[in-house]
Amino acid sequence: MEPKRLFKRKIYDRLLKWKQESNGNSALLIEGARRIGKSTIVKTFAQNEYESFILIDFTKCSQEVKDLFNDVSDLNYIFLRLQLVYGVKLVERKSLIIFDEVQFQPLARQAIKSFVEDHRYDYVETGSLISIRKNTEHILIPSEEERISMFPMDYEEFRWAMGDTATIPLLRSIWEHPQPLKEAHRKLMRDFRLYMLVGGMPQAVDAYLETNNFEMVDRAKRLILDLYDEDFGKIDPSGKAARIFAAIPAQLNSNASRYQISSVISKARIEDFTEIISEMEKSKTVNISHHCDDPNVGLGSTEDLEQYKMFVGDTGLFVTLAFRDKAFTENIIYNRLLSDKLATNLGYLYENIVAQMLTASGNKLFYHSWPTKSGKHNYEVDFLLSRGTKILPIEVKSSSYKTHASLDAFCKKFSSRITNERYLIYTKDYVREDAVKYLPAYLAYFM
Repeated sequence: MEPKRLFKRKIYDRLLKWKQESNGNSALLIEGARRIGKSTIVKTFAQNEYESFILIDFTKCSQEVKDLFNDVSDLNYIFLRLQLVYGVKLVERKSLIIFDEVQFQPLARQAIKSFVEDHRYDYVETGSLISIRKNTEHILIPSEEERISMFPMDYEEFRWAMGDTATIPLLRSIWEHPQPLKEAHRKLMRDFRLYMLVGGMPQAVDAYLETNNFEMVDRAKRLILDLYDEDFGKIDPSGKAARIFAAIPAQLNSNASRYQISSVISKARIEDFTEIISEMEKSKTVNISHHCDDPNVGLGSTEDLEQYKMFVGDTGLFVTLAFRDKAFTENIIYNRLLSDKLATNLGYLYENIVAQMLTASGNKLFYHSWPTKSGKHNYEVDFLLSRGTKILPIEVKSSSYKTHASLDAFCKKFSSRITNERYLIYTKDYVREDAVKYLPAYLAYFM
């Protein structure tokens, strides 16, 4: 079910930039998880910026249309057939052809080379789970294809959807010139928790605006999760990928230093699942933070591919996934989460939203853990960012507590490698104590 509302999305400007700069010399592939609004934004772009367009949805189109791409030796014939089938007149250099969910017809993707060289029209592709080998192993990926990633609605896009254009500029000024927000903090935190609960999937945001009822929001999110389960079946027909995804909340809540495959799938060995995990990450339904064994400015140089934490790509979906054992997540649970009064440790929820925001900002995720002197527990720094020649460590808490033993131990251990600042993300107002900045969770958006 498509959202009734058309939401403003930042990726529109990137589409415009591509159109102006490429001038028909490249196609654009937009990669992202299902239901994040790829098709909607591309269709809107086509309506606004071109005289005409044809949208070929490879999940719904006829076999006749799919078969057109089996042989691209006669482009005139293909364009003629497409115009007849879709009832649209294509105008040279003024029309756009959209290959929607192109992974369902890989030959159409391969044909991009011929289409771009022909130069009559512009081409945009959208893809989900596009990296699955079976969809690309027998085709040549065209060099004429530019790629950009699309994510769920970020916090600013969500505030726009709420009719609010003032909050993010205010927060940006606070980020640039940090100071306590005092009375305003409580409302800002409540607004942010609303984003955490609804999430950035357009269908869920639309359901919230349409009904103001969290049960309806939850229903929209469950439909998306069902769709993801189907997609995971394409990665792994045995169902293990779906089980790995479903266990993410429990795994994060366990406070283990890594995702423990063996606790989800009996007798599983980490090395046997490397490929599945990689495909899940490329599908953008999950965000993965790898352990950095020896934190330094080149964080990726010592990443451990077999030691990682896994997060859901959209925190709204994460909330529904966490309570998926119920037939539906009651309004009372949402209301208590919204008011921060649910009797549960919500640290994992805040970790997930920070992971989501850092990923959307273009950061690759890393963390670091190591045993305490007693060996009974582990220290752990939740996120590490590379900043210039130094490392910026980040600890995330779901409470007002300012304790940060892990952060202190990390800064002592790697004192020569870290920035002058370190962050503790929590639920209270901004405070600075020595080198530690205590940031309310909504400011993580600017990292």
